[in-house]
Amino acid sequence: MRNFNLYFKYSAFVLLLSSPLFPQNLVAQAPSCSEEDRAALLTFKAGILKDTTGILFSWVGTDCCGAWEGIECHPETGRVIKLQLQRPRESVGQNLYMKGFLSPSLGKLQFLQVMVLSGMKQIKGYIPESFSDLGHLTQLYLEDSLLEGPIPSSFGKLSSLIALSLSGNHLQGQIPQSLGSLKNLIQINLGRNSLTGMVPSSFRNFRSLQSLDLSYNLLSGEIPSYIGFFKNLTYIDLSNNQLSGVIPILLCNLTNVLDISLSHNKLTGLIPSQIGNLKSLNSLSLSSNFFTGSIPESLGGLQKLWYLNLSKNEFLNPFPNSFRNGLPSLISIDLSYNYLHLDAIEDWINGKELRYLSLAGCSIGGTLPVFARADLLSSIDLSDNEITGNIGDFLTNMTNLQVLKLSSNQLRSNITRINLPESLSTLDLHSNQFYGSVSDLLQKASSFLESIDISSNQVTGSLPQFSEGFRLKCLDLSKNKITGHIPSSISNLTTLEVLDLSRNQVFGVIPATMGKLLGLQWLDLSNNKLTGSIPAVFSRLSKIRHASFRVNSLCGQIPQGRPFNIFPVAAYAHNQCLCGQPLPPCKKI
Repeated sequence: MRNFNLYFKYSAFVLLLSSPLFPQNLVAQAPSCSEEDRAALLTFKAGILKDTTGILFSWVGTDCCGAWEGIECHPETGRVIKLQLQRPRESVGQNLYMKGFLSPSLGKLQFLQVMVLSGMKQIKGYIPESFSDLGHLTQLYLEDSLLEGPIPSSFGKLSSLIALSLSGNHLQGQIPQSLGSLKNLIQINLGRNSLTGMVPSSFRNFRSLQSLDLSYNLLSGEIPSYIGFFKNLTYIDLSNNQLSGVIPILLCNLTNVLDISLSHNKLTGLIPSQIGNLKSLNSLSLSSNFFTGSIPESLGGLQKLWYLNLSKNEFLNPFPNSFRNGLPSLISIDLSYNYLHLDAIEDWINGKELRYLSLAGCSIGGTLPVFARADLLSSIDLSDNEITGNIGDFLTNMTNLQVLKLSSNQLRSNITRINLPESLSTLDLHSNQFYGSVSDLLQKASSFLESIDISSNQVTGSLPQFSEGFRLKCLDLSKNKITGHIPSSISNLTTLEVLDLSRNQVFGVIPATMGKLLGLQWLDLSNNKLTGSIPAVFSRLSKIRHASFRVNSLCGQIPQGRPFNIFPVAAYAHNQCLCGQPLPPCKKI
């Protein structure tokens, strides 16, 4: 009975609200979309010529606040405060984009607080100057598209801005000094553009900055020492520029910094010993510079460091003793291509719980080591060294290994006795002294393998029959002693992009089934004993960028049509009787 009374009272109240006798101005209504804002958004939409994301399909009708995807309005005024057009994370790999131009009309959204246009790929043109009129804007993300021209100097008027990201475009010119007026910035990301000049001196005003990313540009000059005063900074990425000079000692005052990347620049000098003050540091990348001297002992005191990349510099021995018992969190280390002349791999490396290890080009001698926690290793690169002996038990217990690179050493083993981990995706053993049957190796290969390079060895035998299910993208067996035919089942390698069988003793005809390898980009069958013709169906291989059939006994017409008829003559030289472009025309019989 009580429930019935409640229902009756509720029904009566609803009827009263809908009655013409009840004053409607007392009923709370969601504000309608501002006509001015709606017009600005529709002008932007008109500049988008194609939208495969489907986001703008909902931009119809008059209610831009309630039904338009990516739009948020103020609950009381109905003015647009948020514009967020962003590819969803689950769409990675899908061909979703917006194609068109960035309309200045968005500068009329005078109450806008957040603008996100991220991952749209094909929005072109200059960044409109009108955006500097958005005085309420706190976040501006114009990322991963085709925007060009300079960064508007008028952006310095956006005094409320706390986050600015223009990354992943084609922006040019110098970074405006006026951006230094944005004293409330917490994040600035101008990475992956073509910006030139020096890091502006006005950036010294960013005392609240937590994240600084200027990577992948053409910036020059020295790293500003004032960055060392940004006490809240946790992330610095200045990599892939043309910065020179030394690492400022003041940078070592950033006790809250977690990640520093200065790789791929022209930096010189020593790593400051004060770098040991960065007690919070998780990741340090200084690769591909011109640093000299020894690696400082103080690095070994960084208890939280898990990623260290000092590769491609000019570091010398001795190795820091502090590394033996220090760096307890280290899981990834790359010291490749320095002047660290190691008689053998250091014991402390073998004892770490590493996932990623790269010591390529360090003049390492001796034999392959045994790792204490081999089961944790995911990637090993010991290429370009002087390691001898055989693989033996080296791969035992490496149950999670995905990448193995041992190329350009002096290793000698029967390749058929190597037990490859099931998890392996990349195998690079080129330029050693491996021998044995290629057929046995490939038949034992896991379906996870994507790249195999055993070129420049002494491998023999013939190619096996290939079953379906392989994921191979690269197969390089060149410069060996492989014989036999190319099996027609090679067409089952449907993901193949690179195939190199050159400088072997392969004979017979080229199977026409290879015309099914539609993803092939590199094909080298040169210096073998192949006969017959180049199959006409190869004209389907539209992605191919390099092909060579030279030094065989091939005859007949070269497939006519791009790209085979525009490859250089050298690609077909020293055969029996090939004809057709780019060679002389075939004779009519």
